[in-house]
Amino acid sequence: MDVKITGAILALLARFLSGASIRWLDCQPDSCQRVYFANHTSHLDAIVLWSALPPEVRSMTRPVAAKDYWMAGRVRRYLSTRVFNALLIDRKEIKVHQSPVDVMIREMGQTYSLIVFPEGGRTTGEEIGEFKSGLYYLCKKRPDLELIPVHIDNMNRILPRGEVLPVPLLSCITFGPPMWLEANEPKADFLARARDAVRRLKEL
Repeated sequence: MDVKITGAILALLARFLSGASIRWLDCQPDSCQRVYFANHTSHLDAIVLWSALPPEVRSMTRPVAAKDYWMAGRVRRYLSTRVFNALLIDRKEIKVHQSPVDVMIREMGQTYSLIVFPEGGRTTGEEIGEFKSGLYYLCKKRPDLELIPVHIDNMNRILPRGEVLPVPLLSCITFGPPMWLEANEPKADFLARARDAVRRLKEL
């Protein structure tokens, strides 16, 4: 089956299983280069967020994901490398001159947008974890990037930790207004502001 057709079918399936309603608040879908950053509670987060984007935006957006998870098995490997065009990060072998941030900057070039999860790992969904420094250093090297906060609600109940099959429930994906790294903004201030931008979307 053609990769584009497979991707379109999987996007529809992901939206069906997640029952996702999609909201764009003070923001519109755009093919400009962006970094979508979201809370992380489920292995389905990247797929569901990716599927929520319009096809023309989706085709130019690469989820950043853990290599050890998505390269385990033929199906995951095919989906991540061929269908989602995911940017796979090796969490076990991080080299000084090949940091995850360097890989992201190289792979996105001047064309692709990224989907990232700044918490680093999945949380219970009750509270958004502290953001790791990667988002800050990415923006430090590419301050022109438009940052779009995204809140994914209820995905931890649709595919709970340790489960294989999703449980059909309703979820909501909310895209918030764009933000940028401000000139001379301290790392801690930026990460707190970015985390708060995602957290506020849950309350709207």
